[in-house]
Amino acid sequence: MAQFIVMPKLGLTMTEGKIVKWLKAEGDAIALGENVFDVETDKLTGSVEATAEGTLLKIVVQEDETVDCLVAVGIVGTENEDISAQLAELSAATASEHEPAIVPPPAQDSESRVPVASGGRVVVSPAAKKLAKEAGIDLAVLVGSGPNGRITKEDVEEFLARRESGATETGTKAAPKASGLASKIAAEKGVDLNSVDASGRIMAADVLGALEKQIGAGGFVQEETAKRMSGMRKIIATRMRQSVDISPTVSYDISIDVSALVRVRAELASAELKASYTDLLVYAVSRLLLESPLLNCRIEGEEIFFRNYVNLGVAVALADGLVVPVVTNAHLKSLGMISAEIRQLATCAREGTLSLDALSGGTFTVTILGMYGIESFTPIINQPEVAILGVNAIQDTPVVEDGEVVVRPLMKLSLTADHRAVDGSVAAQFLAKLKMTLEKPSLLLY
Repeated sequence: MAQFIVMPKLGLTMTEGKIVKWLKAEGDAIALGENVFDVETDKLTGSVEATAEGTLLKIVVQEDETVDCLVAVGIVGTENEDISAQLAELSAATASEHEPAIVPPPAQDSESRVPVASGGRVVVSPAAKKLAKEAGIDLAVLVGSGPNGRITKEDVEEFLARRESGATETGTKAAPKASGLASKIAAEKGVDLNSVDASGRIMAADVLGALEKQIGAGGFVQEETAKRMSGMRKIIATRMRQSVDISPTVSYDISIDVSALVRVRAELASAELKASYTDLLVYAVSRLLLESPLLNCRIEGEEIFFRNYVNLGVAVALADGLVVPVVTNAHLKSLGMISAEIRQLATCAREGTLSLDALSGGTFTVTILGMYGIESFTPIINQPEVAILGVNAIQDTPVVEDGEVVVRPLMKLSLTADHRAVDGSVAAQFLAKLKMTLEKPSLLLY
């Protein structure tokens, strides 16, 4: 019997996922455990394996569409199996009192499709349905360009652009077929789509070409191209805004003489032992946090929860955002263990193979911009933590010692702390202790 392929829940914090790419097409055979599609969550991108075998009979959710966890994205069964019951179940599951149910309409030629009458039943993608609801558009007036007349997100965007240009009003000449972005640009720039030369559907490049002709050959066209945020970027934006709203923060800077750290790292390298400055920092910080419990706590309502462990997050920059993989129980691990784990986590992060467990449970975060020459910055707290440490560039700096000017390698540390839990004196004492430890690493042996 045919079964649904659903958007998996890959971790406790995952609520939705975006189909990045289908690795199988309708009609393809699927083996148990075989990768079926790539999914993007708020924290990672990875492949989803098949939990049933058979033939991919129907792709329900298209690429670049986002759906909630456990929502059906496809149907798998035996070849040529009747899936009308599953399609009807999908329609019933997505129907509500105020929205039309989703059922497949009669198949029509793409040129002869007509809008379904208001109050009727239409096929619509989840993303299109959400966008239409936000824009106050009656789905029944839309013409779907997807399979079986399915209304896609692009159809809604195109309708919005045409509505803004007045092309959807009664008595107005209908515009030719154009992408949503092309229609939007044409409306903003005053370009008549009927005057645009294009082979097939009018695209944004066609409109820009027509606009360039209008202002003269070789003229420069200023433009802004809209690109929807990735799932990761949307979550980063939301959480950073929430962090600023939740935590009244204070930032503290302190300069560290890293001469001793430079020597320690060189000594380790001479013994063919790998350790970066990040590794040394994480090792030191994880030891000191248990002595400064307010910097390693969390706040919930009017209670402060103290921890007897340190799960230290290390921010890793990616092409379209950043993630914070966590070194669990860092306070119990040796420098070598921490170094190897950080390298492994960073590699997995850049390859998109991190598990959600590796991104959860942090109690404190270290974020590093020193490799870019940054001298000071104010990191934003990774909720529900109460503090984050920014690490800046090492710079040769003239300082006065015993009345003489000497050059020392100095590195500034930037601590942001939640003042609800961390008073200035607590933050200052932690930084002073960290400074003493990093300038005299032998203290870590005691």
